[in-house]
Amino acid sequence: MSSYTFFANWYDELMSHAPYDKWLKVAEKAVAPLEGGSPSVLDIGCGTGELLLGMLEKGWEAQGLDASADMLATAHAKLTEAGFCPLLLEADMSDLPQVGSFDVMTIFCDSLNYLDDEESVRETFKGCFRKLKQGGLLLFDVHSVHKMTQFAGATFAEAGEDVSYIWHSFAGEHPHSVLHELSFFVKQPNGSYQRLDELHKERTFEVETYERLLTETGFKDIRITADFTEQKPTERSERIFFQGIKK
Repeated sequence: MSSYTFFANWYDELMSHAPYDKWLKVAEKAVAPLEGGSPSVLDIGCGTGELLLGMLEKGWEAQGLDASADMLATAHAKLTEAGFCPLLLEADMSDLPQVGSFDVMTIFCDSLNYLDDEESVRETFKGCFRKLKQGGLLLFDVHSVHKMTQFAGATFAEAGEDVSYIWHSFAGEHPHSVLHELSFFVKQPNGSYQRLDELHKERTFEVETYERLLTETGFKDIRITADFTEQKPTERSERIFFQGIKK
């Protein structure tokens, strides 16, 4: 699994366009039928805590988990400044620690795509199933196969006052996988720029594969939609959303 290191320091600034409000609305709609107004939530792949902050502001009993110590450090500073002090855990999502049980577990912002094999996805689902309360929800989204195809060969760049980056994406060795080569150029006090490089790997699977793994794990009433809508995925959908219930 790739881990954010330097990128964590600039993640919020460089990803300011990320639709955290939409992910929060997806979670809100899913938890609305649950009894009580303050669900216990574990946000897996919480990153810098932006979505976790939204959950806490709504009064949810939310905790965060991420594989990157640097991302968690940024999240801790952000959440503390906002007056919150949730439990933040450093762990691989495919090997969840003993963290109690939850009404809801979320894996948003395509965090699940950082798992590079089907067995890791299966183990993640199994861990979530064990730690969900009866009637609890697993919510996650992934890049579609179509989106991965769009990534391969693409280049993204942005020039900022203090930091700029060039982001090259290439087809990975596995089906429906990509490699992201990120080069950051950070302005120094003397006016020069320091270059820092990171490599990130992502992989996705067919919708049917995720659905099968959820079913084999024991999840029921699996709901699949696309691109922050209530519509079923099509061949052109870019982001696929899943919801499963532990019954």
